[in-house]
Amino acid sequence: MNFTQSVNKCFNHYFDFSGRALRSEFWWFILFQWGGGIVATIFDSIFLGYPFTSEDLGPLTIIWHLATCIPTFAVGARRLHDINRSGWWQLLFITIIGIILLVVWWATEGENKKNNHGKPINLK
Repeated sequence: MNFTQSVNKCFNHYFDFSGRALRSEFWWFILFQWGGGIVATIFDSIFLGYPFTSEDLGPLTIIWHLATCIPTFAVGARRLHDINRSGWWQLLFITIIGIILLVVWWATEGENKKNNHGKPINLK
């Protein structure tokens, strides 16, 4: 799955927390989300005069993060489903050590057989 396919799929499945997602779908969307956040922060700084600090986010950055928050959690849950884990494991993100575990799981290759969350994804 390429960059544009991933972004399109994630926005088309905005509230879809069921099913499975490929590693490429997840990581391309994360790259898109981070890149868009950086661009929004630059626009806030240059055009609206907001500083590059995490304490004072500009309006474009806030809007960007709100617009991409739900599809990011949704694709994260579908990615965990691909390795036969519940999407609720994303709550580990609250802890420091949990972030490391989630990154490892998100980077793990998915199962090639049917699991509790559906059939494996076949790209043609």
